[in-house]
Amino acid sequence: MMGTTTNIVGAALPALPGVSPESLSAWFVERGEPAFRAKQILDWVWKKKATSFDEMTNLPAPLREKLAVSFRLTALTHAKTQGSEDTTRKFLFRLHDGRYIESVLIPANPALYGEKSDRRTLCVSSQVGCAYGCKFCASGLAGYTRNLDASEIAGQVLAAEQISGERVDNLVFMGMGEPMANFKSLMEAIALITGPETLHLGARHLTISTSGLAPQIRKLADHPQQIRLAISFHGATDEVRDRIMPVNKKYPVAELMDALAHWNSTKKQKLTLEYILIKGVNDELAQAAILARHARSIGAKVNLIPYNTVEGLEWERPAISHCRAFQDVLKKAGVTATLRIEKGHDIDAACGQLRLKQETAEGIV
Repeated sequence: MMGTTTNIVGAALPALPGVSPESLSAWFVERGEPAFRAKQILDWVWKKKATSFDEMTNLPAPLREKLAVSFRLTALTHAKTQGSEDTTRKFLFRLHDGRYIESVLIPANPALYGEKSDRRTLCVSSQVGCAYGCKFCASGLAGYTRNLDASEIAGQVLAAEQISGERVDNLVFMGMGEPMANFKSLMEAIALITGPETLHLGARHLTISTSGLAPQIRKLADHPQQIRLAISFHGATDEVRDRIMPVNKKYPVAELMDALAHWNSTKKQKLTLEYILIKGVNDELAQAAILARHARSIGAKVNLIPYNTVEGLEWERPAISHCRAFQDVLKKAGVTATLRIEKGHDIDAACGQLRLKQETAEGIV
């Protein structure tokens, strides 16, 4: 059996971007082929980014035919790209079962963040839809459909590099879906993304964002790779967080903070608390003071994000002047706090909007 399994009924052939080097070697050996063929295939898939088996000219034609009837070369199909004035690009991908997911390629902005001018970050989806129902988010508006498998997660990185012709330097698992609710497939995909025979992207360049699944945070903390962690916090008290993040009823702030303290006991990477500022909901300066205490207790930095308008949702973004006042409370308390003027605001930037429009147009949802 191939390295990754799928929970999709009636799934298509396994996709090579989800097959581990060990499983691929075993597949060749079982068929009387030398194990080194696996390395050749991995090179074609991950390094040369082949788009057809016919391109694999160092393989015998009969073997290429055997591969073509046993595997898909890609896990997803590029359906659409939306380009932004700031060169952010949102990719819409069609999956083998007709559903859609999104990835967003974000360029560095040295003027705002002092980043390397050539750094590119890809925001990666982990599920079709989302079951966690955060009240400000477009991903869950059409509900949850299924988890992505490892090939569909890792395949987004391959596809983004193919489409853009650029190397992706950083990954953030905070697109559609709750990554920690798809932990097994997520970690299988990360093993492929970081593997020396595949993309070989360092684990320190990967960030997993979670709405606060405390048990999975502990599990990731005990994982040996030095992956970074960001928490979608969005409310400094249970009262506020309950209002906008249903997950807080299961894992309230105290339990979440305890899991983050465990993270600090095993990891060196500094935690990030993501905080979307929503007018009249979570933007009171009293919330900023409580947020500062939480951040200081775990040595976390805070990333403030003015709310990104989503069609069909009632929330509004505060004035930028108020956002800066919220930031000042954190800074005066000794917390590192950035205010992100988000990119891609002109291309349905909130996670899930482009997918929702496409599936609505096709009558899928």
